Amino acid sequence: MGSSGAANVVEFGKVAVLMGGHSAEREISLRSGHAVLEALQAAGIDAHGLDAADHRLVDELLNGGYSRVFIALHGRGGEDGVIQGLLDIMGLPYTGSGVLGSALAMDKLRTKQVWESAGIPTPAFAILRTEADLEALRNTLGYPVIVKPAREGSSIGISRVDSDAQLKAAWQLALRYDADVLAERWIEGEEYTAGVLGEEALPLIRLETPNMFYDYEAKYEADTTRYLIPCGLGEEQETRLQGQSLAAFNATGASGWGRVDFLLDASGRPWFIEVNTVPGLTDHSLVPMAARAAGMDFTRLVSRILETTLVPATTTGDQRAEA
Repeated sequence: MGSSGAANVVEFGKVAVLMGGHSAEREISLRSGHAVLEALQAAGIDAHGLDAADHRLVDELLNGGYSRVFIALHGRGGEDGVIQGLLDIMGLPYTGSGVLGSALAMDKLRTKQVWESAGIPTPAFAILRTEADLEALRNTLGYPVIVKPAREGSSIGISRVDSDAQLKAAWQLALRYDADVLAERWIEGEEYTAGVLGEEALPLIRLETPNMFYDYEAKYEADTTRYLIPCGLGEEQETRLQGQSLAAFNATGASGWGRVDFLLDASGRPWFIEVNTVPGLTDHSLVPMAARAAGMDFTRLVSRILETTLVPATTTGDQRAEA
């Protein structure tokens, strides 16, 4: 990627930082968006924050003189291809994945189906749409399992289930957020995440939490979560896992930047869980942490993400070349 010197600051023009929106992750998005806005302005970039929940958003984007958009929206409406399609129609370059990569990565069920077809290891799963599916689960996956909405982020609506007695309540919780509910075999192992920037995987982070898993509270509120970087793996193993994480990211059509989460079992085999195409950019966030370990401060990270929008599209938002 190019430098973030004065020439590029001029080249960026007026930048809209989209944040907020209507999703269940609105508050986290506002925190990410304000952090991005402050960093871009500190770099001398003419950046302005826009709340995607504002009914005047389309008019502002069309008539506000913006040259490009930094998407800091999490969840539905911002991370699922919807805003990406709108920006494609407007001809406004934007950060992150295009329509296809955004929509596919947001859907955990379809992501897992793509990964299975590509030979990327992901835990066995079942779809829970009816009570009959609940009854069948013990004969297909058994327990324990993780039950989650198919299209939600930040571990919202997710539960670990150890018995039939817990299953219905977990299913009903997930149904509050999505009609498609995913049950996934519990993998006993350590949790890792790989930040992606362009065609590069950042240093891996190992997550340790006293919670049952890396849930919403562990991600955004707890001071007990430990982020281990270096992650403790040997150099060869980490390099191999970074490559597998990039393959998992690319298989979904994701591009630009993002994050891949996986578990490592006792045998050292990775099990890929999900791709985040607009990961958090808050004080608890993982991609900024990995970037720091790679020698990039927060301002440089967001500038590099924005630099990807300087490369013109080849044909569509899903096939945008990476800087």
